[in-house]
Formats: sequence, C-alpha cells, structure tokens
Amino acid sequence: MNLLIEVINQSANPLPQYATEGSAGMDLRANLDSAITLQPLERKLIPTGLFMAIPQGFEGQVRPRSGMAVNKGITCLNTPGTIDSDYRGEVKVLLINLSNEPQTIEPSDRIAQIVFVKIEQAHITLVQQLNHTERAAGGFGHTGLQ
Repeated sequence: MNLLIEVINQSANPLPQYATEGSAGMDLRANLDSAITLQPLERKLIPTGLFMAIPQGFEGQVRPRSGMAVNKGITCLNTPGTIDSDYRGEVKVLLINLSNEPQTIEPSDRIAQIVFVKIEQAHITLVQQLNHTERAAGGFGHTGLQ
C-alpha cells in the first residue's frame, strides 16, 4: 500500500525519501541558515521547512537517527514525537545533546526520521471492575531478571 502525504517544502532541502527499499523511516533535514551548536544537555527546536497533510487515521512519528545518537550523543526528546493528521504547521524536531561536548548541527544535516503509522482512536468506557489476567497488577520488574 502506498500512503500519499502532501508536503509543502519551504526549505532548500530535497523532500524526505526512503534511503533503501526496506527503510521504515524517511530522513528529516535541518532547515537552518547557519550552523547551530548544542551545548551539553541543551535542547533546541530545529525547523525542517516541511508542512504536511497526513491522512486521517495515520500519524507521523518523529524518531531519532541512530547515527546522530552514537556519533554525537544527540537524540530527540518526546520520542516518538507525534504529528497528528489535523496538524498543518511546520514539522520541527526537538533535539537534545546528551554528550559531554558541544555538538554542531549544520544546515541540511539529517537530524531525525519520520515514520508514518496507522492509528486507531479509542472509545473509553467507565467500568467498576476489570477482567482478571495472570499478570494482574504486576508492574515494573515483576517477572524478575531472568
């Protein structure tokens, strides 16, 4: 199935595209006039220059790029970031520098990836009791280390 995403591109960057046939995400690039530096633990909202019309029943998930994380210690906050189908503003990426050194983002750098995912909206029903399961209320670590 091919999902049609209408995009306005106000950057000088190419449209997002899949790097390989098996890629799940498309790279998002920084739409910057000049390089910016993120200090250790500093976060910044980075514009992409992209505006999207995502069809109802889908969302765009903004996710970190593994290369940025391993090579620079930069990742996305609020991951995955959700772009709702009714949002028409600019797609921006919230980056944070988790390294101990300042890190530079250059214009057109690939800063994140976007994955389009089918979603379902839930209908919430108030009840007085939930059905029983074997796990019950077992939470974090309840199955042990093995």
